Amino acid sequence: MSNTISIRSNDRVFVLTGAGISAESGIPTFRDSDGLWNGYRVEEVATPEAWEDNPERVWKFYSMRRRDAQRCKPNSAHEALAALESQLGERFFLCTQNVDDLHERAGSRNLVHMHGELFSSRCESNCGAAPPYVDKDTYDTADQIPICACGARIRPDIVWFGEYPLAMDRIMREIDRCDLLIVIGTSGNVHPAASFVHWANQRNLPTTQKIRTVYIGPERPLNAAAFTEIILGKAGEVLPGLFVIE
Repeated sequence: MSNTISIRSNDRVFVLTGAGISAESGIPTFRDSDGLWNGYRVEEVATPEAWEDNPERVWKFYSMRRRDAQRCKPNSAHEALAALESQLGERFFLCTQNVDDLHERAGSRNLVHMHGELFSSRCESNCGAAPPYVDKDTYDTADQIPICACGARIRPDIVWFGEYPLAMDRIMREIDRCDLLIVIGTSGNVHPAASFVHWANQRNLPTTQKIRTVYIGPERPLNAAAFTEIILGKAGEVLPGLFVIE
């Protein structure tokens, strides 16, 4: 295990974060071992079919998640990544699988949420009248669900199972030009994010320019063999002081 990660003066850094980094702030992980998510089955609250079947249940679930997230605060791992961005500027790019806003609250700016944002809502029909907008309200009953100007319902701006992740074109461009890829707190079994390290390794680069790929988390991910380095430990304990800018 390395004590530090050196970042050279011309390196471009791509960081992917998963549920593990938010779990250290008290946000429940994506899915428990019993197949439940905060007491709900995923197919009941996180699919287009669930929305069509029972939008009240879906909004009640995401309202609960909004309340939970608002009580949590960024941890030292979020802060370390924000500090790294402040040093690297446009050479730093952050992609998160998480829908909470802890990275932004820590100070990160150059980032995308590939699975959507918890505090954002949009028209279910994508009519254009209500594109994704900041929304911190909670809706616990059917009559509280907002209605778009077009007459359709307003839904959480979340990528559900069966829907395509956001900003994939930009994500792939950033992977294609990074020199260092760092993955933090993911299981390595949720695609397409689990494929990012493989895409990076498949770039046709000279031997002297091979990309460095680092995984950071308390347990080895399923795709551990694809990384050049594995650093085991909680992100909040590992990240502070880990990066050395040359």
